Amino acid sequence: MAMNDAGQPIRAFVQLSYGYGATTWHARWQEGRILGLNEEYAYGYLRASEPGFTVTQSEDAPEGVPGRLVRYSVRLLLGFDFIHAWRNRAAIFASDVVWTHTESQSLAVQLLLRLFPRRRHPRTIAQSVWLIDRWSTESRKNRFVFRNLLSRADILTFLSPCNMAQAASLFPDQRVVLMEFGIRIDEMIARPPHSPAPGTPVRVLSLGNDRHRDWTTLLQATSDLPCQVTVATTDRAARRTLATAAHVTLATLSNNTELFDLYDQADLVVVPVGPNQHASGITAIQEATARGVPVIATDVGGLRHYFGDDAIRYVPVGDAPALARAITELAADPAAQATMVAHAQQRMRDSLNSRAYVARHVALSRDLLSSARVRAASSPSPVPHRHPTVYPQAGTV
Repeated sequence: MAMNDAGQPIRAFVQLSYGYGATTWHARWQEGRILGLNEEYAYGYLRASEPGFTVTQSEDAPEGVPGRLVRYSVRLLLGFDFIHAWRNRAAIFASDVVWTHTESQSLAVQLLLRLFPRRRHPRTIAQSVWLIDRWSTESRKNRFVFRNLLSRADILTFLSPCNMAQAASLFPDQRVVLMEFGIRIDEMIARPPHSPAPGTPVRVLSLGNDRHRDWTTLLQATSDLPCQVTVATTDRAARRTLATAAHVTLATLSNNTELFDLYDQADLVVVPVGPNQHASGITAIQEATARGVPVIATDVGGLRHYFGDDAIRYVPVGDAPALARAITELAADPAAQATMVAHAQQRMRDSLNSRAYVARHVALSRDLLSSARVRAASSPSPVPHRHPTVYPQAGTV
């Protein structure tokens, strides 16, 4: 059983965005106010607790209007939420290793550590989701600051092989790791494939709020098909555009019963996305798969790393005719639907689930702390040189 330097269980701390604090999230989860196949605690990180390894999570400090204005102002100035990390500084410094979920918290934690150079620093596994996508559009100042801060992290993790590859060139001296994301599958179900009766419209469901959703291509592809499209999104601009299409129904969801009903009534789920590098749409694909619904998705952003052609029907970016053909052909082929869903669900059972996701964090943490002890014992240098390393997880990139 691996222990920390004091002979105690390894202490991992997860710094998440404001609003995702352990107490806040769990209360909302118990009230059924978090839509989707979610965890009792955000992203399932607390599943990592095991003998010899403890996990705690950031908390959301109560804040009134003045406190919120200060936090937002600092976030606007820096480009990340430093005040939230500052409020959790005691737990951060008390840990052996810190995990973050997005670049905002990764950058905030690194700045916090930089401000206290004489204190004992935990090791850091710093994850980024959208940063690499927008790197070229960031100001020169931001790129300088962000690069300087992230270069101090022990490991940089990414959810897609696309942004991981670019990050490896931006941070050549860092250890860069592909961290396959997975959701809760405790209630994964199998269902008979849906094949609409002759003359019955195909029931297409599409969900998501990511700015890379390609609603235009979805509308073009389905405008002349015998189908009824239901879209669930909170994007106001997208809703205004979609509301003009007679064959589109906009869903407003308030609980998971309504969400799961949409999945259960759908013949197909379509995840249309535009060019991106961060596996946009992966959560929607995994949720649909867990509910037993076959998925058509745009072949972009590294999604193919997660699911191969035997599990998902892929179409090229922005290709409305190809998407229309995919909908028509798959809806008419129940056997293909059943085979695809079976392969996709097996992939999720094997490695694309929240338990596997946090287990990879635990393995990296143990390796990181063990390697640090070995280096400390063999070298008088307090700051070992970092060699460039790319450490992809299993799967087809």
